[in-house]
Amino acid sequence: MILSWPDTLPKPERNTWQLSPQDARHKRQPDQGPVSYRRKFSSVAKIVSLSVDLDRNQKAIFDNFYHDDCAEGTRLFWMPDPTTDGWPLLTSDGRPLLTSDGAPLLMSAKWLCSFGDQVPVETISGQVKFRKNFNVQVMP
Repeated sequence: MILSWPDTLPKPERNTWQLSPQDARHKRQPDQGPVSYRRKFSSVAKIVSLSVDLDRNQKAIFDNFYHDDCAEGTRLFWMPDPTTDGWPLLTSDGRPLLTSDGAPLLMSAKWLCSFGDQVPVETISGQVKFRKNFNVQVMP
């Protein structure tokens, strides 16, 4: 069974968001001339750096998810895509599409991920807030 990101945790902060593709190149250094590259593998993961601002209860939920449920970050899990999930679906002129009762239609997207090379780093933010910085590897 694949785990799911706890829905009681807040969405990642936008100001710390960073995404980079996994480097799929194999460097070839010839005896003479410039360096060249070829593909090392055909599918690449995305590495996403994130942070979440948590209260004391959410910190306990995050810690339990990472340490116990994900076995110190070694198990795969489904996570809502913060760039898509929960955002309104828009018309070509930027207005939200609405249901018959006037509620906006929301997009839904999930990532299959694992915790990345950067294990969660915790800092204190304010009086009773905790910031967790970490990265995830989004599977292709």
